[in-house]
Amino acid sequence: MSTDNEPIKLEFNKKDWADQRPTWCPGCGDFGVLTATKDAVVELQLDPEQTVVVSGIGCSSNFPHFIGSYGIHTLHGRANPVAQGIKLANPDLNVIVAGGDGDGLAIGIGGFVHAARRNVDLTYIVMDNQVYGLTVNQVSPTSGLDRKTTSTPFGNIEQPLNPISMALAAGATFVARTFSGEKEQFADILRQAIEHKGFAFIDDLSPCVTFNKINTYDYWRERVYKLEETDYQSNDLAKAMEKALEWDDKVPLGIIYKEDRPTYDQMDYALQEVGNPVKRGAQKLSDDVKNKILADHY
Repeated sequence: MSTDNEPIKLEFNKKDWADQRPTWCPGCGDFGVLTATKDAVVELQLDPEQTVVVSGIGCSSNFPHFIGSYGIHTLHGRANPVAQGIKLANPDLNVIVAGGDGDGLAIGIGGFVHAARRNVDLTYIVMDNQVYGLTVNQVSPTSGLDRKTTSTPFGNIEQPLNPISMALAAGATFVARTFSGEKEQFADILRQAIEHKGFAFIDDLSPCVTFNKINTYDYWRERVYKLEETDYQSNDLAKAMEKALEWDDKVPLGIIYKEDRPTYDQMDYALQEVGNPVKRGAQKLSDDVKNKILADHY
């Protein structure tokens, strides 16, 4: 039996995390990511009002519209810089970045690399479909060689980027690869990524059923294997780099690298000395202003 002094603890469920109906193509791999993300945040009992999902531009960047937390749909490639600002302004928030390979590994690559090297405490999910889908079938930074699209009618001549090795080289302290066809594994890895203190990166193989007829669900199912079913240990950076290079015939899924290292906000003198900037500012507001903000919000 509770007493008057005990706070009432609410239990969150999937309905609390529901929002608009997704507008992705039927069969899009991003559905698997969205479903598993809701499973993970409910399992962790994250408060939607203490969570922010940030995205850039692209099919997958519509993610914040389809999940019932706070969200910011930013400019092309600017999700990570905005997410860093949110996390450092209010370190108490759960910050998740969601986007695609075109958004995050092309124009957004700088924000990705610097968020990783700073070890800002946020989770970055890339729904990697190896194509620009929103603009109707152009090569992306992860498209394979010789891939023919509307922008490369004679085949792609650009070497594809390796998101895993890039995250490792940049200094990310949690690096994993998942597959939209393995939703339970994704949910488990995302739970660990969110709980990890530091920059957590997940490269999800997310098939585009409309424009990418090569990297399909069947294509990946024939090639992926789970690291947790082997004796692989994720605490060795050199071995993680070796795993990052496994690709064509064997593609590892799971946590590839994990290490504990102080986060940016833990090392920042000002944040440590004066505390949460947003809450500190709110404490200085008059009661009249606070009441007006609450009235406008609720």
